[in-house]
Amino acid sequence: MPPLVGLGRPYLAHRPVISGIVWVLRTGAPWRDVPERFGKWTTVASRFRRWTAKGIWQTIWATLQREADLQEQLDWSMHFVDGTVVRAHQCAAGARGGQEGEALGRSRGGFGTKIHVRAEGKGKPMAFVLSGGERHESKFLQALLEQGAVVRAGRGRPRIRPDRVVGDKGYSYTTVRTYLHRRGIRITIPRRKDQGPNLCFDRIVYKERNKVERLVGRLKHFRRIATRYDKRALSYQSWLTIAAILLWL
Repeated sequence: MPPLVGLGRPYLAHRPVISGIVWVLRTGAPWRDVPERFGKWTTVASRFRRWTAKGIWQTIWATLQREADLQEQLDWSMHFVDGTVVRAHQCAAGARGGQEGEALGRSRGGFGTKIHVRAEGKGKPMAFVLSGGERHESKFLQALLEQGAVVRAGRGRPRIRPDRVVGDKGYSYTTVRTYLHRRGIRITIPRRKDQGPNLCFDRIVYKERNKVERLVGRLKHFRRIATRYDKRALSYQSWLTIAAILLWL
């Protein structure tokens, strides 16, 4: 965490401020409703924004993943991918520069954002990618697999590729299978009816895919994630990262 003493006045202690941020994450309340026991709401909100801009939340998450990998608690044997749509509140609209660049769009479910999730073999989050609610999951698989690299002390380059990827029929496209084959990643994705029979499809492994679905359910227990209130995708991504930190802890 950043030092409490800088060039100006001393910081308010980190613990009450982080507690206030987690309170907003769980309740979905606006910043002005933060209880006074956590400090001034302006302090809580400004520290969230400054730490978001500095990438501190992402650094904490990466550190937790590295420590879990060193203790052999991170499962690389298979990773699960999925996507879920989150409705956006009306206050999420109106960002300067347009909504497309802020991962907002309109689908049959209305105005919202789609969260693309990758979970490791035990069901903990490894990476997120945001897009408009109308975008297809298969278009973002490559971006999802190119994030979440874990630095391995004394073991060469950071590891990023799992041994196997498990997904539903939404990922059953030739481009997806070609991309995974080129990188030596095994595939457990059922074929659609128009693609022929499921040859060499491991149904036992596919049953493990419920772990990523349960992960999505746990993420939506946080009301700031279940409904998007943020105009900027970077802020919403930070809420997802903080939730991932709590799940890893």
